[in-house]
Amino acid sequence: MSLVFSDRLSPMNWIKKNLFSSWLNGFLTLVSLIFIFGVGSRLISWTLSQAQWEVITANLRLFFVGQYPVSLLWRAWVTLGIIFSLIGFSWGNLSNSNNLFNTINLAFLGLTTVLLALLAIPISLISSARLLGILLLFVFFALVGKKIRDKSPKFSNYLSLIWGLTFFFILGLLQGALFLRPVRLDDFSGLILTLLVSIISIILSFPFGVLLALGRQSTLLVIRWLSIAYIELIRGLPLIGVLFMAQVMLPLILPQEMRIQRVIRAIAGFTLFSAAYLAENVRGGLQSIPRGQTEAAKALGLNTFFVLILVVLPQALKVVIPTIVGQFISLFKDTSLLAIVGLVDLLGISQSILANPKFIGRYGEVYIFVAIIYWVFCYSMSLLSRRLEKG
Repeated sequence: MSLVFSDRLSPMNWIKKNLFSSWLNGFLTLVSLIFIFGVGSRLISWTLSQAQWEVITANLRLFFVGQYPVSLLWRAWVTLGIIFSLIGFSWGNLSNSNNLFNTINLAFLGLTTVLLALLAIPISLISSARLLGILLLFVFFALVGKKIRDKSPKFSNYLSLIWGLTFFFILGLLQGALFLRPVRLDDFSGLILTLLVSIISIILSFPFGVLLALGRQSTLLVIRWLSIAYIELIRGLPLIGVLFMAQVMLPLILPQEMRIQRVIRAIAGFTLFSAAYLAENVRGGLQSIPRGQTEAAKALGLNTFFVLILVVLPQALKVVIPTIVGQFISLFKDTSLLAIVGLVDLLGISQSILANPKFIGRYGEVYIFVAIIYWVFCYSMSLLSRRLEKG
C-alpha cells in the first residue's frame, strides 16, 4: 500500500487516495484501525488506571546515574546542563528555519516541560527547578547558535570539534580529573554507564572500521589478508562471546601490574566487535565510488593518500551514512548485554529495582520506561543521520 503525498489534496481526498483507493486497501485500513484501537485502548486504560508509576518516580536517580556518589551528583547536573546547552546551540546553528520556535516547536517544549515537571516534582522541587533551568539554557543557546549562524554561516564546520572537546571535558568532570575527587569507571551505573560505553565504543570503532575497510582493499597481500581474517573471525563470533573474552583474556595477556577496569574491558569488546561490521559497511561505500573519480584525482596530480582522504572517503562515507548510523544504533542497544558481564547498565539497574520487595511485579512500568529511553536516543541518532545526509 503506497502513500501519495501532495499539497493539493484535501484531507478527505488524501485519505480516499491513500487508504481507500481499492477494496483491498480499504480492507487493510479497517483491519489496521481495529487492531490499533484494540491495543491502544487497552494500553491507555492500563497506563491511566492500573499502572503504578511510583516505581519510576521513586527510582529516577538510580535509572539515570545508578550508584554514582550522591555527594557528587552536582557533576551529573552540570553535565546535563552542558549537553542540553550544546544541543540547543547546534540546533540553532544548523537549523535552516528563520523561526526556531514556531508553533510545533513551542508545543513540543511545553509538553517536555510538563513531563519533566511530573517526573521531578515527586522527588523534589529543587530537581524540578534545575530541569526548568536546563530547558531555559537550551532555548538561550539555540538563539545564540542562530545568531552566530547568521553572522558566520561556516561556523557549523567546527561543531564536531566542539562536541569532541566537550565529551572529553564531561568525561574528566564525571571521573574526577585534576583536583576533583576521583570516581572509578567501575562505579558508574545506570544510563550514565550505558551512554559512556556506547559513545566511547562508537568513537573508537569508527576509525578502526575505516582502516579495516581500507586494509581489505589494499594491494599489499599481508595487510589485505590480515584485515579479511580479522573481519571474518569477529563477524563469526557472538557479541556476548567477545565481551566475555575481553573480560577474561585481556588481563591474561597484559602485564600483571596492569589492572584494567571492567568498563574499559567492555569498551574494548564493543569496539573490536563493532569495527568488523563497520568495516564491511564502509567497504560497500568504497566500492560504490566510480573508478573515474580516482583517475580524475590522480590526473590532477594528487597522490594516493590525498586521493583517498579528499576524494574517495568523503563520498563513500556519505553513501553509507544510513548503514553506519544503523550500526551505531545497534551498538547502543547492545550495551544492554553489560549486565551479563557484571556491569550495572540501564537494564541492569532496572533488574536491581525490580528485585526490591517494594516493587516486585512492576515489570510493565519499568520496562516501558526503559524502552522509551532507548527509543529517544536511537531516534535522535536517526534524525541526526538524516541531517547529515542532506548536508
